[in-house]
This record gives sequence, structure tokens and C-alpha cells, in this order.
Amino acid sequence: MPKEKFTIIIVDDVAETRQGLSKLLQFESDIEVLGTARAGREGIKMVGTLQPDVVLMDINMPDIDGIRATEIIQEKFPCTQIVILSVQGDANYMRRAMLAGARDFLTKPPKGDELVSAIRRAGQRAQLEKEKISRQVAVQTGRLDASSIAMQSGSNGNIITIFSPKGGVGTTTVAANLAVALQNAETPVALVDASLQFGDVAVFFNERSRNSVVDLTPRADELDPDIFGEVMIHHNASGVDILAAPSHPEDAETVDGKQFAKVLNYLKRLYTYVIVDTASGLSDITLETIENSDVFVLLTTQGIPAINNSRIMLGLLEALGINKKRIVLVMSRYDKRIAITAERVGENLNQAITVVIPEDPRVVIPSVNRGVPFMMDVKKARTVGEGMLKLTEVIRESLAEFDDIGQLEG
Repeated sequence: MPKEKFTIIIVDDVAETRQGLSKLLQFESDIEVLGTARAGREGIKMVGTLQPDVVLMDINMPDIDGIRATEIIQEKFPCTQIVILSVQGDANYMRRAMLAGARDFLTKPPKGDELVSAIRRAGQRAQLEKEKISRQVAVQTGRLDASSIAMQSGSNGNIITIFSPKGGVGTTTVAANLAVALQNAETPVALVDASLQFGDVAVFFNERSRNSVVDLTPRADELDPDIFGEVMIHHNASGVDILAAPSHPEDAETVDGKQFAKVLNYLKRLYTYVIVDTASGLSDITLETIENSDVFVLLTTQGIPAINNSRIMLGLLEALGINKKRIVLVMSRYDKRIAITAERVGENLNQAITVVIPEDPRVVIPSVNRGVPFMMDVKKARTVGEGMLKLTEVIRESLAEFDDIGQLEG
């Protein structure tokens, strides 16, 4: 059952701001302001006492700034989610906030509907984190065994498919770095290479494996966690588990689409996120993956062929009955020197581009050649890293929206 109210505190050194936000939120039946604080240290102490779902945190404060306060709260009280408010809306502040653990970043003064939506998203995440902690406590106290917890939490996993109808736009780069960005101890990630003939997801992590998806699909009706443990590659540095493509292209012919879908759906029981990197063609494997996706990330570029192919693909998705709200349209390898803007492309495709990932060969090419995804060190990833962080937020928002719909329908 969803919680009746999301509890929040407001941390800001300006009294008028605290009062204004409190008045704005008093009309929301599902949001309760527990208290306000004038400084970072006072806010941290209040979080420890009141255990709110969400903190609205100003950046510039007299004792410690909101970024540092966010880091401390995330370390001490990981269930509480932070929404940063700042008069500075530049990308550097946003990046610092996200690296500190903030759930969202809003420019002051925030619009009412924008603020309320951010609080609800953060509140939903806080509830999920508290549920996970409760399950962990149940395991530690012997009330529930670890394997059943894995199956319980995994049943709420999500399949996120990365696809482009045009080759060379960076689907594997996006898939690999998205997996790293989403992976943590509480939200385990499986990265699946569905480009079965010439997939190289494992190479992007400098990994090799004798096992692959072809070792699972023949056993699609008798899967268990131990079988996956034998086949998946665990990338120690990132924590991501990889299901590699076969070493020999001809082995791809042995994989049946329905069997592949069963593998993906079983992975949902074991992982919070199942990221699927696909080939550009519409094979049986790709079509089954699309139809089983919770979020479909469609990559395009500023090139006319890529835009045309994306238009065709959007038409196909509509014909397949894929909800438009489940589609995240991404402008990949964006070059601001080219006159074709993301806004113009979105208008042309009748689908807004919600994420722009800049072209940055100084970051991406060395990352690929070394087999180290650039999101392993987001501080050095610069603007391309900021684009990936934005993609993670958009995906989480999309999933949260459909969770809400599912609860209402249930």
C-alpha cells in the first residue's frame, strides 16, 4: 500500500523562502512539512530526529553548504532523499548535487507543480529504500532467508532497452555507462548483450567470458539463480553483472526470441534494473526485447538518416502498442556546432527529446579503448557524464510514473 503522506523538512537560511515553501505545500494533501531549519548542521540534526522522506535543501548556507549536508545525510540516513534548490542553475552545480546523492535539482524559485512532482518522486524512492532496509533486517534476524528476499525484491525489476535503428550512434556506450550509473548495493544491475552476432558489451568492461546467453536459452524453462551465477560475468570495479553475447556469430542462430524473453524476465526477479543493449536490426530477439521492456530508450543523432529511421521506428512502436510514455528519446553524440537542434528534431518526430548526450571523443574513445566506462569516474566525464546522469533521472521518473499507474489500477 502506498504511504498516505510524504514527510519533508525544509533547509534554507532565508526565512521568507522557508515560509513560502511551507505555505505552498500546505495545500498538498499527500505532503506534510514536519519542520524547517536555518542551516545545514541544524538540518542534519533534524533529519536524525524526524526521519523525513524528503529534504528540500538550499545550496548556499552560512555553516556548511547544501552539497556537503547532502553527503552527510546520505551517509547517515540513506533512506531520506534530497531535492536541491539553488539560484544557480548551471550544469556544474547540478553535477555536484547529483554526485553528492541528491535525487533532484530545481532552480529557485521552483514552479509549484515542478516542486510537488519532485517531492513525490523523491518520496516514492524513500519508501522503496525503507522497504529494502526492512527486508534486510528480516534476513539478518532470521525471519526471511536471503534467496526469497532476492526473488521478492527482484520481482519489481525493470527491463530497460537501448536501441537505435541506425548503427554507430553509441548504443553500447550508453548501455554500459547507464548500467554503471544505476548500479549500487541497493539497486543491482544486469547488463545484457542482445547484439548476439557481434556484441561487445564485455569488451567495454575489459572482460571476457566463455559463457554467454546461449548457455541459458536452452534452459529457459528451468532457470534458477545458480545457473545465472555460472554464466554471468561480475565486473568487480562497478558491481555490474554482464550477460555476454556468444563468442561465435553463428551461435546467434540457436537463440529463440521467446526463450530470450524468458531469460530477461527471470533476470527481473534478481536485479532492480536489466539493461539490454541491442543491435540496430529488427530481429526476433530485438522485437521480443522491445515488447518486454518497461522503458525503451531510442537513440538518434543530428544526422538525417538517423532522424528518418527514428521516425519509422516510432511508427513501429505505435503499431506494436508500446505506450508513448515508456519511450525515452535521446539525442546521442550531440554537436552544438551543427544547426540541427534537439528541439527541432523532437518537433519533427512529434516526440520530445528529453535527454541530450554530447559528443566528447576525448572522454569516450579512451574509455572504450581502456575498457573502463567513463561513468566509473563521473568527475572526469564532463558534459557527457552529465548527459548520462540526466538519462538515469529520466528513466527513474518514467518508472516511478508507471508504478503510480499500476498502484491506481491495482
